[in-house]
Amino acid sequence: MKALSPPKYRRSPSDGSEAKVQRRRIALVLGASVLLGVPAAILVQPKSKPGATAFKLIDITGAGYARDFLLPDQDGLVRSLRDFKGDVTVVFFGFTQCPDVCPTTLTEIAKAKKLMGPDGARLRAILITVDPDRDTPQVLKTYLANFDPGFVALRPSPDQLQQLAAEFKIYFRKSPGKTPTSYTMDHAAANFVYDPRGRLRLYTRYASGAEALASDAKLLLSGV
Repeated sequence: MKALSPPKYRRSPSDGSEAKVQRRRIALVLGASVLLGVPAAILVQPKSKPGATAFKLIDITGAGYARDFLLPDQDGLVRSLRDFKGDVTVVFFGFTQCPDVCPTTLTEIAKAKKLMGPDGARLRAILITVDPDRDTPQVLKTYLANFDPGFVALRPSPDQLQQLAAEFKIYFRKSPGKTPTSYTMDHAAANFVYDPRGRLRLYTRYASGAEALASDAKLLLSGV
């Protein structure tokens, strides 16, 4: 059933009370909310404030997950989000033998750094491997060097990986191959973006584009 359009009101010559007209409008909205089964608050809520920050990526500020980690990197140093404060940090899960998603993601982040000019030095990428058996520290180090020497890889133990999957709400699964070592890994293709204070702010779907990341990273660096 189509919703009925509310009638247009004209000021009556005999009644100049704007407040009275406003009360009629609110009464109409409340009545419509009952008929349509829509909460009245939705129908009367104000529009977004002019000048409000409009991120190109998905704003998840205040989300109660993906809060932190404590994992060894490719050099054996134990890292957490606190180590990256002052920068915009992009965290994602993948593995070095990933055929498309992971190299595309790393390439996009590297491109975003270039698009940001001097500010690009404050955009960091962290790859958390979902394949710690094959992704040794040296393999991870060699792999990341193909994209940017400043990128970081973290290598959790199998137990830590399960805990991280729950904390970050991501999916991963081992998909058997023809031989015991030719398996692949199915995994979530998403990025988590943290502001310079270490707060989770944005979520990005696969291949959202370097331009969108560069634009939003600059906004986060500005303190929004």
